[in-house]
Amino acid sequence: PPVPLAPWQPPQRRSGGAGVIVGSVFGVIALLIVGLVVVGAILKSGRSASPPPFALPTYTPVPLETSRPVETARPTTDATPTPTPARTQSPPRRVLDTSLERNTLYRAGGLPTVSCPAGSPSIYSHSRLKALILKTSRCLDKGWSRILGAQGIDWRPPGYAIVSGRGRGACGDFPQIGSIVPYYCPRNGTIYASTGAMSRGSGNSLGYGQIVSWHGAIISMMAHEYGHHVQQLTGLSDTWWRRTERSSSRSGRLALSRRFELQATCFGGMFMRSVAGTYPVTPDKRNMLYYFYSRVGDWPGYPRDHGTPANNNRWFRQGYEKNKTFQCNTWLASSSSTS
Repeated sequence: PPVPLAPWQPPQRRSGGAGVIVGSVFGVIALLIVGLVVVGAILKSGRSASPPPFALPTYTPVPLETSRPVETARPTTDATPTPTPARTQSPPRRVLDTSLERNTLYRAGGLPTVSCPAGSPSIYSHSRLKALILKTSRCLDKGWSRILGAQGIDWRPPGYAIVSGRGRGACGDFPQIGSIVPYYCPRNGTIYASTGAMSRGSGNSLGYGQIVSWHGAIISMMAHEYGHHVQQLTGLSDTWWRRTERSSSRSGRLALSRRFELQATCFGGMFMRSVAGTYPVTPDKRNMLYYFYSRVGDWPGYPRDHGTPANNNRWFRQGYEKNKTFQCNTWLASSSSTS
């Protein structure tokens, strides 16, 4: 059985007379001094350990690094001292983050409201649809150049090659045989498109105009291609391509392609939101765009490189409803939302 603890007993008193009394008095004084010191220490520690008035953030963005040009002294041709001209110091140049997950682009916020009235051109007229594409390209320039420039990202507009039938660009034929989609070529920063293929279809592929006859659907697709230009300017394209080359499986490469394409779709949604007031994109037209993106994407029998129609709809809506670049970070999204 367990051994019981002995009950506590006070120590026995010793005999010692006056000496004992004096010693006891000094002992009591010493204990009081020690007690005051201990209480003060406890109160001080209690004050320093009190919680802060506001919750502390769990993540602090890393500040952007800066680099300055190296200045070298210019040689003089004689010994006569000359007045030193005032130097104009170059502003610090931001070192950009070109990674997929933490790209500098994600600091840019949302696209500003841009006035971009479209009118009512027919998508079945090559000249009118081409004119609308080029007109809205200037609206894209206004929005994207402003927020990219604010982050120190060098901006330049893309080129355009718009034909009524078929053509050949720096990255191959457009559209490809049996396809209707435009493409962005990073070799020369140009967007290639066929108005006839987009509106009426090509081969067995339905045209966008056979899903939605409103021109805003085609313009949103051109905004998707412009999104690839944004990816090129911000280093997202190069980083994605290097990671694709390192991938050891076809499924891995296709998964990377889907995230890349769905991000561009999200950027396209951001643009349509930025011009919604003047284009205009009414609530009915917005719902038409949502329906349109539920019908485009990967289909059975084709490579799974752009995402399912459900996820295309999801990421277009994400861009339209959130209008923030970091909300288009498909690289941190779940695999199910980028399938």
